[in-house]
Amino acid sequence: MKVVGRTSEILILTNALKSNRSELIAVYGRRRIGKTFLIRNIYKNDIQFEFSGIHRGSMKQQLKNFHLTLSSKLSGFSRPVDWIEAFGHLSQYIDSLTSRKKKVIFIDEFPWLDTRKSNFLPAFDNFWNSYASKKADWIVVICGSAASYMIQNIIKSKGGLHNRLTEKIQLLPFNLQETEQLLKNNNVKLSRYDILQLYMAMGGVPHYLEKVLPGESVAQALDRSCFAKDGFLRTEFENVFASLFDQHDNHEAIIKALASVRKGLTRTEILIKSKVNTGGTLTKTLLELEQSGFIEKYLPYQGTKDSLYRLTDEYSMFYIKYIENTKPSNSGVWIKIFGQASYKIWSGFSFETICLKHLEQIKEGLKISGIHSLNGSWIQKNTDNNAQIDLLIDRDDNVINVCEMKFYNTEYAIDKNYAQEIAKKVNAFCSETKTKKSVFVTFITTYGLVQNQYAKQYVQNELTMNHLYVKL
Repeated sequence: MKVVGRTSEILILTNALKSNRSELIAVYGRRRIGKTFLIRNIYKNDIQFEFSGIHRGSMKQQLKNFHLTLSSKLSGFSRPVDWIEAFGHLSQYIDSLTSRKKKVIFIDEFPWLDTRKSNFLPAFDNFWNSYASKKADWIVVICGSAASYMIQNIIKSKGGLHNRLTEKIQLLPFNLQETEQLLKNNNVKLSRYDILQLYMAMGGVPHYLEKVLPGESVAQALDRSCFAKDGFLRTEFENVFASLFDQHDNHEAIIKALASVRKGLTRTEILIKSKVNTGGTLTKTLLELEQSGFIEKYLPYQGTKDSLYRLTDEYSMFYIKYIENTKPSNSGVWIKIFGQASYKIWSGFSFETICLKHLEQIKEGLKISGIHSLNGSWIQKNTDNNAQIDLLIDRDDNVINVCEMKFYNTEYAIDKNYAQEIAKKVNAFCSETKTKKSVFVTFITTYGLVQNQYAKQYVQNELTMNHLYVKL
């Protein structure tokens, strides 16, 4: 299968083959994001040893698995009693290879190997520092889904791996352009509007998108994968967090708390809603969710000094809203959901989240990519009006774009009431922030705006969903 996207990541991996030194590369990203697929495809002719940790496996099981994998390459090794001996055997195997071309050792699910009291990490430190780094023809790739572990113990290591990494790669979900390309490669022919609906349910997780079959409509794909008794996305929510985090009940509680609001929650509000213990547990859990890409931490524009946390994982949002409390059925569930007014409201919120993830594409569409800018959200303080701007772009060329995002199945028509609401919102923003910059009302819609008198009077910039699909 062909690798879609991942241009910068592929460049890092291929450049490592050309260097005149050994390379230590850390790759991390959430479950199902395609880490193993990427490494195996780019290094398919170069991997000399591949080994993966066992989820919740004991040290004895991990060592046995290591021994069986290495013995399939070179016989004569006894089963190692600890990781120092295991890496000693790996060094002997490396010494037996005579090729001078760059060779790859790939250790997958690295965090699972570091079991309690196993001393795995010090043994790996020693293997790299005392042996592999002194070679010139090896690439060691260590890979893990537990982003927090990879960041704290490898990337920001204060021990034996401090400043030893030569490259690091965080693999992120696909954007809309990459999602469209993956579906096309799989002969799945959907309109961009339909791909947006699919993205709202699955996000840009390649493994989920791979499950969509040619000839299926969005309704058929979601009924089969999300609402059928054996649909693979019916149980994925719990599997994701259980495989990434030890105390995953806390992570799920925070995700569900954030899914219940639109604007995000402060740390104090999360504490109240999720009932997760205060102090170290809450801090650690929020950090792990942020590092793993499920939530985002941000400060509102000229607003409160308290950071807000916002849920950014599309699948989690869709699961909590629709899958979790829906009884299994073989067909027809999605059509009923799609026709509900509550879905139209929810899809509007989800579209806003997608737009926030495609900020660079929006700036490209506005032709301001070369202009330095800051983006944020704004909520009116100390009033009953609750005026809110979900996305504004504050530019160095003396302009602020106030963005309105609308997901609609045809051209969107601004009526008199909405036009007045926009005007009040902009006036409140200018009054409260005391900005001297020009404020441009900018609409991002699926199919564009109906060019009526209100659009002409109030809107300065207009983008459609096609701008979100631009390849940068």
